[in-house]
Amino acid sequence: MSKAIIKTEKGDMTVEFYDKDAPSTVANFKKLASEGFYDGVTFHRVIPNFVIQGGCPNSKEGATGMPGTGGPGYKIDCELSGDNQYHDRGVLSMAHAGRNTGGSQFFVCHSRDNTAHLDRNHTCFGKVIENVDLVDDIRQGDRILSIEVIED
Repeated sequence: MSKAIIKTEKGDMTVEFYDKDAPSTVANFKKLASEGFYDGVTFHRVIPNFVIQGGCPNSKEGATGMPGTGGPGYKIDCELSGDNQYHDRGVLSMAHAGRNTGGSQFFVCHSRDNTAHLDRNHTCFGKVIENVDLVDDIRQGDRILSIEVIED
C-alpha cells in the first residue's frame, strides 16, 4: 500500500492509502500532494469528536475566497462500493457538497462516535497509522506544511 506523511504545525501523521478500495480518490490526492497543492492550506473546519477538515486552497495565506468553498478546479466521483468504507478514528475521507462533487478537501475522523452516517456517502481513502493522536491536537487554522507521498 502507498503512504503519505501529512506534515503539520503540530507534527507529522503517516497515512496508509486504500489503493484498492478507492483508487481514483487516492490517485487524485497523491497527484495534488505531489504538486504541492496542499502546502500551506489550513484545517479550516474542526468539530470536536467529529472531524478535522482541510484541503481548501481558499484557506492559504493571501487567498481571497471563503475558506471551505474552494477546490482544484474539477470534481471527482465518489467511490463508495469498495471495502473499508467505514468512518472510524483516523480515517481520511473526501469532503464534498453532494455526491460526485469532491476535489481536494478531505477530513480525518476523530472517532466512530458521530460518523456512522458518513459511511458510503463520503469516500474513505486512507487511515492515519502513525501519530493518530495529532488529530486531537489540531485546531481550526492550523496549517498543513506539506504532504510527502511515499510509494511502495
